[in-house]
Amino acid sequence: MPDASSKPPVRYSVDVEKPEDGEAETSRQLNEALHSILETTSKDYGHAVRSVHAKSHGLLEAELTVADGLPPELAQGLFAKGGRYKVVMRFSTNPGDILDDSISVPRGLAIKILDVEGDRLPGSEGDNTQDFVMVNGPAFAAAKAKEFLGNLKLLAKTTDRAEGAKKVLSAVLRGTEAALETVGLESALLKQLGGHPNTHPLGETYYTQTPFRFGDYIAKFAIAPVSPNLTTLSGDPVNPSGRPDALREVISNTMVEQDGEWELRVQLCTDLEAMPIEDPSKQWDETESPYRPVGRIRAPAQLSWSVDRAKVVDDELAFSVWHGLAAHQPLGSINRVRKPAYEMSAEFRGSFNGCPIREPKSLDPLPI
Repeated sequence: MPDASSKPPVRYSVDVEKPEDGEAETSRQLNEALHSILETTSKDYGHAVRSVHAKSHGLLEAELTVADGLPPELAQGLFAKGGRYKVVMRFSTNPGDILDDSISVPRGLAIKILDVEGDRLPGSEGDNTQDFVMVNGPAFAAAKAKEFLGNLKLLAKTTDRAEGAKKVLSAVLRGTEAALETVGLESALLKQLGGHPNTHPLGETYYTQTPFRFGDYIAKFAIAPVSPNLTTLSGDPVNPSGRPDALREVISNTMVEQDGEWELRVQLCTDLEAMPIEDPSKQWDETESPYRPVGRIRAPAQLSWSVDRAKVVDDELAFSVWHGLAAHQPLGSINRVRKPAYEMSAEFRGSFNGCPIREPKSLDPLPI
């Protein structure tokens, strides 16, 4: 890992957030767009799935070990002292419909940490969990909540369209994206629509993309593979031909026989101009403030996906950036409009499926 920045981290204050004009209306329309996705897919499947990141590829039990003796700027919130916590990990892909894996889109990793003590965020009082929701890219696809809304409206329009056409489009977009990258360019929107490289999910590094309060400071989070069996999978191509669930298969092939280990890292904000709170499309410079380790997540060898396991994690649990400690409050317009959207999605799924979403107090072993 690079040396820590010599610049002191910026201290958190309520003044770091600057609400957008019309943010409440943007939030309302965002809920409408996500609700339309839920209505479409629940009618198709006779079962409600998530409005985004509907398809899970790996569902793992794991344990987070928070390092002892972290320096003061890292010993914040959940990481103020060493400890061990049970964790659920959910690997997924971006769309709100269940697609053939030949349609290659950004990957997600959501984690739920249990038995976390401390003052809670609004709406999660009485719970004892801390969630982090991540994607395999350091920058968000939209700079502002209004732009995020536009992207989601486009996603809503493509939900439930012919899968064969999506496969063709994905192949074209992957070629276009690869061509852009050869000249030093890339397009977050092209990747979101199906131009993402089809690589092994366990070899990816995942990022919150948006900033969070980090106790006295401000930070972004990342999870990176560190065990050799996972780091060797970085960039490893996956051939989905004739394998609609290829990503589940490759995760299972690794995890059924081998443990996996990841590092949980934070990147402290050291300059509000260069590392803006309200524009998550701007990547924070890692030479100015590198990602630094605060803990390790270890998943023992296990069956990584099954119908019974999905019934528990996919149907009974919700992952939200607003499930957690006040010390890790989500920041910025994208995170603010996410709160009612996540709540609406969970309520819709619970009502449609007759299976209320629960925030677990403890973790029973996931079904084998």
